[in-house]
Amino acid sequence: MKLTKYTHACVRLEKEGKVLVIDPGTFSESEEALSGAHAVLVTHEHNDHIDHPAVTAALRSNTALEVHAPAGVAAALKENTDVADRVHAVEPGSSFEAAGFSIRTFGGQHAVIHAQIPVVANIGYLVDGNVFHPGDSFVVPDGINVQTLLVPIHAPWSKVGEVVDFVISVRAPRAFPVHDGLLNELGRGIVEGHVTRIGARYGTTYTRLAPKESVEL
Repeated sequence: MKLTKYTHACVRLEKEGKVLVIDPGTFSESEEALSGAHAVLVTHEHNDHIDHPAVTAALRSNTALEVHAPAGVAAALKENTDVADRVHAVEPGSSFEAAGFSIRTFGGQHAVIHAQIPVVANIGYLVDGNVFHPGDSFVVPDGINVQTLLVPIHAPWSKVGEVVDFVISVRAPRAFPVHDGLLNELGRGIVEGHVTRIGARYGTTYTRLAPKESVEL
């Protein structure tokens, strides 16, 4: 499986000629990530995780494309009735196939940003029993051993200690960053330094990926 990271939270997975995209948001190179895609997974409704115009355009131009998302996101996309039959609502605790990839879902809600900001649905996706994208949460998948963890390195809802504890709790052999679009290089160095050093004590090798950089898993 080939994983390509895009700016912020978006990743593209390729296997045996099939393409799966997770969280093509407005902070990312969404049109490029979606090019030739067969399936899209959306973790939640915030715009940095779904670029609605880009996803709708991709659905219209690519009749092979299917989208899986929490109910609220799915309902918004289904308002475009010409593509509604290829948009699917998903819930936590489910399993399905998307473009030849096996998918399991975890979690259920977005991490709390502030008591006065409503909490929205958030789905974490495990792909092929290997890659876990938690969206905007630190939910730890139960009953499995994650091989590749995508770590939300920085967010308005987190602090460094929580990021480190998430990596420690999952204990995946390898980890790569997502949700890093709000960091400058000084802040990135601090957070990644802690994750790299402490994560290694618990068996996790953390590797930075630049936007559009790929790795074979």
